[in-house]
Amino acid sequence: MKKRFVSCCLLFISFFVISGQETVTQEENKVIDYKKMVLEGKIICLPIYPRKTKEFPVEDILSDHMETYNTKWDTLNFNPYWDEHLSFPFQLEFDEKDFSPPVSGKMVITSRFGWRRGRAHKGIDIDLQVGDTVKTILDGKIRYVGYHGGYGNTIVVRHHNGLETVYAHLSKTIVKENDNVKKGQMIGEGGVTGNARGSHLHLEVRYHGKGINPEYLFEFTEDRKIRSDTLMVTKRWVTPRYHRSTRMSKIVVYKTKDDIAKAEEEKKKIYTVKKGDTLSRIANKYGLAISEICKTNSLRHNSILRIGQQIIIY
Repeated sequence: MKKRFVSCCLLFISFFVISGQETVTQEENKVIDYKKMVLEGKIICLPIYPRKTKEFPVEDILSDHMETYNTKWDTLNFNPYWDEHLSFPFQLEFDEKDFSPPVSGKMVITSRFGWRRGRAHKGIDIDLQVGDTVKTILDGKIRYVGYHGGYGNTIVVRHHNGLETVYAHLSKTIVKENDNVKKGQMIGEGGVTGNARGSHLHLEVRYHGKGINPEYLFEFTEDRKIRSDTLMVTKRWVTPRYHRSTRMSKIVVYKTKDDIAKAEEEKKKIYTVKKGDTLSRIANKYGLAISEICKTNSLRHNSILRIGQQIIIY
């Protein structure tokens, strides 16, 4: 009888200990917050637990992704990606629905992303007066502050999804490298420094050094919307010669590679060569590069066109 009683006590104690261990484990595994990191343009939300356990080495996971986020973190050079090759199309993700206007009041675009006076204009110009407040459009971290050639006084902010925004021609900067900034936070004042014709803010949006047409990502209207939480960026939207600085390009947002393939198929046209046509003339007519027409039609730059010859135009 005594042995039976002892056995029951041991069984009860064992059950209590195991239950207690399960409770502690559940508490340790309970997510208390999330850490946003970026991996190849995608936002990753990593779980944070009360304390590090053997099953959930959160600090190790974060350190692996921090290396990706901080890739080529350079506070001395305007563009640390100058030697990097970027494949197209690439995907961008946003975890916000809107952005903060970079200037106070109405955003008036005086010059757009595109070809301007025989040169590539890789951003948009927004009207302001000298001394007006300039704000960052999204949360981020200051990577570069300095005087950069024709840009004048310049600030570069890197954001959670790998994008960088550039604010140029400033008269004053009030942040420093490695500062964390919130969406809508003042970072400087507008001016005319560098190669500027009148006071304005030159705003660029870059990904790994490639300037993207800002209007493809953001609606510069009163709504201040980000066009989509997921976007595919094609070569067209980083190439100024496909756009005119004097007018807004037609915006068609691609969310998947299938969207791109479908759009290209619908856009494909057959052009019949006429008397006097050259590859250069056809390319200019459709706003394409000669190399693209040659690649699509298996032609050379010096190919002689025949009247009646059919050429695929994208």
